[in-house]
Amino acid sequence: MAEGSLDAPIRHPLDWNNPDFYDAAKLDEEVRRIFDICHGCRRCFNLCDSFPRLFDLVDESPTMELDGVKSEDFKPVVDACTLCDLCFMTKCPYVPPHEFNLDFPHLMLRYRAAERHAGHKNFVHEQLVETDRNGKLFGAIAPVANWATDLDNKLTRPIMEKVADIDRNAYVPKFQGDTFMRRARKNPPAVNAAAPGHGRKAVIYATCFANYNNPDIGVATQAVLARNGVETEVVYPKCCGMPLLEQGDIAGVAENARKVTSELLPWVEKGYAIVALVPSCALMLKFEWPLILPGDETVKKISEATFDAAEYVVDIARKHGLADGLQPLEGGVTVHLACHARAQNMGPKAAEMLRLIPEPDVAVIERCSGHGGSWGMLKDNFDVALKVGKPVAQNAVKQAKAYVSSECPLAADHIVQGMERIDKDKAPARSWHPMELMALAYGIRP
Repeated sequence: MAEGSLDAPIRHPLDWNNPDFYDAAKLDEEVRRIFDICHGCRRCFNLCDSFPRLFDLVDESPTMELDGVKSEDFKPVVDACTLCDLCFMTKCPYVPPHEFNLDFPHLMLRYRAAERHAGHKNFVHEQLVETDRNGKLFGAIAPVANWATDLDNKLTRPIMEKVADIDRNAYVPKFQGDTFMRRARKNPPAVNAAAPGHGRKAVIYATCFANYNNPDIGVATQAVLARNGVETEVVYPKCCGMPLLEQGDIAGVAENARKVTSELLPWVEKGYAIVALVPSCALMLKFEWPLILPGDETVKKISEATFDAAEYVVDIARKHGLADGLQPLEGGVTVHLACHARAQNMGPKAAEMLRLIPEPDVAVIERCSGHGGSWGMLKDNFDVALKVGKPVAQNAVKQAKAYVSSECPLAADHIVQGMERIDKDKAPARSWHPMELMALAYGIRP
């Protein structure tokens, strides 16, 4: 038996259609097997709050071993997992192909799926992850919705905390009535025929966040690609399903995957690449969908054609070179490498892309922000999310760059909130997506 593995991690398809996947006794046996390995190793103690919770359970048990912990006490460990995948991708020496076959995030997913299968659902949390419905509904009344969710609104935020379980101090993304899809149709940018990369074609998968909450990310990406000669189409059939995955709704993810891939496939067959604007969505298209629907050839084709936005720009630069016109960003950039970008196993593409800007001054932070999607907004989690992300915020304050950026927009805003608590004077007024900074360097303002 090997003590650990130096091989590249591989992931097995999720066996979610097998009744054993949801069997309580079989699940508990697997949870105990993996938790015991984690207890014996503890290399992952500083990644998130799941592992400290697990190790505290063991250390405070009568035997100081896992056999002294009751199974019903495991739930807080599961609830603290944000499915960031960092333990699997960066820390654990026992992931496949090691014979221990340890996949902690997918074990947490299985636990949540089994809870859901048994009828245990949180109604409020289920509503929060209905991103398409919420985006359309609150986008239609965006001024009112944004007033109600503003951090300074002392009237509505306590009510939101009580009714929707969203911490009154957590930043909530704004809604936009003028979605990215509408803006793309109204004013598509002209394609630069003189660019070295002219002739490339890409479909921009808008993602729910860029479409409903921050269209500037999509507008900036489309403009940067057009400046570099790329013909683009903007497509958004449905959410990728990451918020559903966080709730253990694997069947819901599969349904979304089938819908999205059916609309993307004709573009891929015409030679278009797929560019996802948010790394969580790129991760779903590239890796999670094929593990949930392993026999689906359409899903496989979409997976193979998908790029993260920064990854695609770097690919243009490597193969053709970028279009002229980039200007330095005064004051430098702190770029946070989002967990779901790191989990794509593609290298630090956001940092690599930003270093293509003349006179680059790019400082990299390679650690989890602690936010974890909707998880970090919840009342029971917000303070924990800030604690987990505090080293990131401290690093950003110390670097004192003019721009704070992350490929994950929620992580970026969360980092700024953490910076404000450490030193408000050194916290920037806003955060940036790396594609927005590329547009800014080209003199493009969405």
